[in-house]
Amino acid sequence: GQTLPVEDSVAIATPIVQQSSNQAGLSVSRLDVFVESDPGIEIFVREVIPSSPPTGVPILLIHGGGPGGIASFDLDVPGYSLAADFAQAGHRVYIMNVRGWELSTRPGVLDEPVNRNPPAVTSEEAVRDIGAVVEWIRDRTEQPRVALVGWATGGHWAGLYTSRHNDWVSHLIMLNSLYGVDAPWSLTERFENPDEPGTFDASGGAYRLVDYDGFLRGWNNSIPVDDTTQWRDPAVADAYARTAVRLDPTSQTRSPASARIPTAYREESFNLAQGYRYWQAGDIYTPTLVVRGTLDFWSRPEDVVALSSELVNAPVAKTIAISGATHYLFNDRPERGRTLFIEEVLTFLKF
Repeated sequence: GQTLPVEDSVAIATPIVQQSSNQAGLSVSRLDVFVESDPGIEIFVREVIPSSPPTGVPILLIHGGGPGGIASFDLDVPGYSLAADFAQAGHRVYIMNVRGWELSTRPGVLDEPVNRNPPAVTSEEAVRDIGAVVEWIRDRTEQPRVALVGWATGGHWAGLYTSRHNDWVSHLIMLNSLYGVDAPWSLTERFENPDEPGTFDASGGAYRLVDYDGFLRGWNNSIPVDDTTQWRDPAVADAYARTAVRLDPTSQTRSPASARIPTAYREESFNLAQGYRYWQAGDIYTPTLVVRGTLDFWSRPEDVVALSSELVNAPVAKTIAISGATHYLFNDRPERGRTLFIEEVLTFLKF
C-alpha cells in the first residue's frame, strides 16, 4: 500500500521524552503517526528512538491477536517497555497496530452486530499493513532493511511477510508463534466446530469483546504458582489490561468497558494447528530467530522443530527455548525470561 511522506504523516501526539527507568542516563523519545495502508486504512505507528544516534538496524514490533502494540510493547511502567529497552540498546524502534487494533482504522464490520460477518482481519490484510509500515520505516530511516519481531500471531504475520519480501527484512524474530504443523494444540477443542470436527467454529462472528479481566485470564492461567506476583509485577498486569481496553476508542460505550478484537487470527491459528500452511519456511532467506517459552500455551514444541528443520535457506537460523517462560515472557519479571529474551534478540540482531 501507499505510505504517507514523513512530513505529511499525521502526528496524533506531541513527541515526548521520557527518562529511562532501567538504564540511568539514557532517554528515549516517542512520536505517534499514521501511515496509509489500503485506501482508507490508516495504521497507527509509534516511533521510539534513543537520545544518542542509533547504530543498529530499525526494529518493527508486531503484536498478536490479543492486545495491540502499545499495550504489548510500551507499557508505562518503569523497566517494562520492550520498545524502550531495544531503543536504549541503539535501535530505532517502531510499534504498529494492524487494522482493527488500538488506534488504527477499525473495519466497519467491527461496528456491526458481531454475528453479521465472518471473522475479521485476515493475514493478507495484516501483511499489507506490515508492508506499508516497513516501506515507511525504510523511507524515514534511509535504511534498506527492517528487523521484524513478531509475538504469537504477529510472528506468523511477520513470517508470511518475510517469505514474500526477504530483501526488505534484515532479521526475522518469531516469539511463541504457531507454524503449520498438525500437532496437539490446547485450544483446538475450544475453537473447533462441534458439528464438523477439524473445522473452525466461525459462529462467533467478526470480533470478540475482551474486558480487563479477559486480557489477564490467559496470563493468570500460564503462571504455574498461586502467587502470580512471583512471575510478574502487579503494576505491569494492571497497565497491560487497562491499556488494552482504553486504546479501543469504543471501549467506554460498553459495560464493563471492553476492547473489540478481530477474530480471523483465531480461525487461521486453528488452521495452522491442524497443519495448514500459509507460508513455507523454505521461502525465508533472512536470518531467523525462533524463541519459545516452555510454559507457552499458544505455540508448541513441534512448531519450533518444524521451523528449525525447514529454515534451510536462512543464512542464520537459531531456535531458543526459554525454560519456565510464559506466553507473556517479555512482560514478566526479568528473571522469568524477560532479560534473556531481550539479550538473545539484541545479540541476534548483530548477525
